[in-house]
Amino acid sequence: MSEAFDCAKCSESLYGRKYIQTDNGPYCVPCYDNTFANTCAECQQLIGHDSRELFYEDRHFHEGCFRCCRCQRSLADEPFTCQDSELLCNDCYCSAFSSQCSACGETVMPGSRKLEYGGQTWHEHCFLCSGCEQPLGSRSFVPDKGAHYCVPCYENKFAPRCARCSKTLTQGGVTYRDQPWHRECLVCTGCQTPLAGQQFTSRDDDPYCVACFGELFAPKCSSCKRPITGGRRVKSLSGWGAGLGGGKYVSFEDRHWHHSCFACARCSTSLVGQGFVPDGDKVLCQGCSQAGP
Repeated sequence: MSEAFDCAKCSESLYGRKYIQTDNGPYCVPCYDNTFANTCAECQQLIGHDSRELFYEDRHFHEGCFRCCRCQRSLADEPFTCQDSELLCNDCYCSAFSSQCSACGETVMPGSRKLEYGGQTWHEHCFLCSGCEQPLGSRSFVPDKGAHYCVPCYENKFAPRCARCSKTLTQGGVTYRDQPWHRECLVCTGCQTPLAGQQFTSRDDDPYCVACFGELFAPKCSSCKRPITGGRRVKSLSGWGAGLGGGKYVSFEDRHWHHSCFACARCSTSLVGQGFVPDGDKVLCQGCSQAGP
């Protein structure tokens, strides 16, 4: 009498039948599949022992069931992505979920280097300066009406230029004669002293500090011979005048005096607002004039 050789599950004889040996004993094929086989996540059928089984995370699939949920392409030997539990081939994923490059219109593939700004996306190599057309990468840039400029191109194209050196003003600066200047470019035409924040005047559109303007252009006092500074001469019908900044002086014919210097040449009495008599290159009060030489 032969020894019993039965299925460990259904106890049917395995003589003459295909079986699968396990640590718990031999199993006929139907019992083995029902006991140990996984269920396909797609078709919900058992994945038999003789079928190629594929799995992703905790899900198992027949080879023919492991496919893109949109185009049905087999994913057995293809790269894929899982989106909300759905398996997608790269083409379908990119079409549905990836951004399009605002420059070239092509899909920005997952994992590729990209730049995002203002709700738009670019391939890194497509995000170019609108001026020099070089990739901006991680460099600073300035947006302007849909265009993007690297800082040097933006300054060269839009920044104001100094009226003296013609270079761009990136910060600060002063305005003179309705034109922008670098602070260091606005200097006295005479002594080159910086004029920003200082009182100054001009002649023939050239700026001068008060000291240089006085030495070069201001009228000289007929008494002390020093410049009558304070700025431009303002002459009245009565002969009294004032310079810019309040420097008052007196004019008579082609001669000028500081208020403090306009005095009688003999008695030194101030003649400001008083009658006087010219005596050669001097002026006398009426009393001294009547007294004779």
